[in-house]
Amino acid sequence: MHQGGKHRRRSGERGAVTAEIAVALPALVLVFGIFVGATAAGMTQLRLEEAARAGAREVMRGETQQSVEGTVRRLAGAEAEVMLGSDAEWTSIEVTAPVRGPVVGLLELTLSATASGRSEHG
Repeated sequence: MHQGGKHRRRSGERGAVTAEIAVALPALVLVFGIFVGATAAGMTQLRLEEAARAGAREVMRGETQQSVEGTVRRLAGAEAEVMLGSDAEWTSIEVTAPVRGPVVGLLELTLSATASGRSEHG
């Protein structure tokens, strides 16, 4: 009889572990999704900043708007939007794009980056 009691106790312990995993697993999946989404947002921001700097360099060298937009979209992604602005001395470029990824994709988050510089051509 003593052996049977041990068997029942182990079975109950296994059931408790299964219940704990069932409760904790959705929380772990959510935390992992948030981590992956935050990573996607960070990578998107870095791509946008690099694209804005590259676009501003091209504008300052006197490249065409079509060439600038092509470079920016190549670096930031096809969904990126490019806005150019300039005054007598300074040229600025703003690049915006949506963040794609788990969890953050549901938020419809859009990030942007801006770069500016003086024109090399008078």
